Amino acid sequence: MNIPTNIFKSYDIRAIYPSEINEESAAIIVNAIHAFFKENFPEKNKLSIVIGHDMRISSPSLHKVIVDTLVNGGAQVIDVGLISTPSFYFSVFHYDYDCGIQISASHNPKEYNGLKIVRNSHNGLVKIGKTTGMEDIKRMSLEGIGVTSREKGTVEKKDGILKDEIQSAMDLLGKNPKFNKYKIVADTANAMGAQYIEALFEMIPADLVKMNFELDGTFPNHAPDPLDFNNLRDLQAKVLSEKADFGLAPDGDGDRLFFVDEKGQILPATLITGLVAQELLKVNPGATILYDIRYVLTPRKIIEEMGGKSEITKVGHAFITEKMYETGAIFGGESSAHYFYKSNGNAESQLITIMLILKLMSDTGKALSELATSVRRSFESGEFNFKVTNASEILIALKEKYKDGELSELDGVAITYPDFRFSVRTSNTEPLLRLNLESTDETVTKRKFDEIKSFIEQMAKSE
Repeated sequence: MNIPTNIFKSYDIRAIYPSEINEESAAIIVNAIHAFFKENFPEKNKLSIVIGHDMRISSPSLHKVIVDTLVNGGAQVIDVGLISTPSFYFSVFHYDYDCGIQISASHNPKEYNGLKIVRNSHNGLVKIGKTTGMEDIKRMSLEGIGVTSREKGTVEKKDGILKDEIQSAMDLLGKNPKFNKYKIVADTANAMGAQYIEALFEMIPADLVKMNFELDGTFPNHAPDPLDFNNLRDLQAKVLSEKADFGLAPDGDGDRLFFVDEKGQILPATLITGLVAQELLKVNPGATILYDIRYVLTPRKIIEEMGGKSEITKVGHAFITEKMYETGAIFGGESSAHYFYKSNGNAESQLITIMLILKLMSDTGKALSELATSVRRSFESGEFNFKVTNASEILIALKEKYKDGELSELDGVAITYPDFRFSVRTSNTEPLLRLNLESTDETVTKRKFDEIKSFIEQMAKSE
């Protein structure tokens, strides 16, 4: 079986079904993952491995093959079935299982599928990515290394996860948190966010207006990618027509979440990071909070004002989870609307994020737009993507052109000046070069963004 090497990404496995990943290749890869896990837990005879999947058309058949492969290898499989990625992470960490595999391709188009892999250090989850084992899994898969066992494993179905997850998120907010009843519109793009949003608002008061809640792996209404703001237009319009208090837009597997305020404006994820950081630092003074290199001015300033500590991370959920584990951070916010919590094993929990925002609105009586404005410390360009074949050449040229600025090469090239900063990096999941720029002055943001965008376009080479 010829397994393409390019499907092993920086922080997950992602591929086109069935040409790049299928039932046969999935069995080989998962057997290698099982062998990798056994190296991580040498003292254990049978590993407890959580298996979940999203609503993609190919997910059920891949799920069956993966469960069968692990059982044949002697594993104790905990089958959590159809589940969002944050709920999957909660399952592994909260119930203290050894490791887990989630079948999902996140926000990618319908023809994709993939695997997200975690192991439980019992002090937090370690997401398997480029620096935490993906290269080993790739090598073992290509070499056909796996697990053989004369004794078959077992399968246990696990129910009641969402109820436990919601209660756990609520416990983080203190005893009996009070929520006002708000009108909320949610567009879940026929994807997994529908599951936890519906469950949440069955337990706390809200007038929930549902858009595209029926799970459908063909994504008949629009792509499940809220980072493409074109996919949020109907949600913005619905928030305004319903006179709702805010809107929610999760991605395909539910681990990203964008907010639309009552004015129909899409809020930059850094503003949500700022609001969450403020709330958590009130009860965890001096704690560490992380944010990624794309936009740093707003979160860094808010954390400084609250007396907290902060660190910048590379982009990507595996890198951020790894950094949270290293630093002991209580929270991490990513510009693509991933929000990570120590209480969820350093993994994403959009339930906590939603409840923290609801509690803040309820406690202050302020609209979401007011709260967002109160933490804005910079103006962001929004991400612009270039399809290029000479990314390395462009990064070198940017370093030369802007060599009088403060350079960081943590992730691509980020250069800081007193009045603005920008980040240019290659995508971990797509053949793209990504530009982000921010400044404390809105006019400077626009002027400098246009300048750097034009420079990259002049240098860009494409196929």
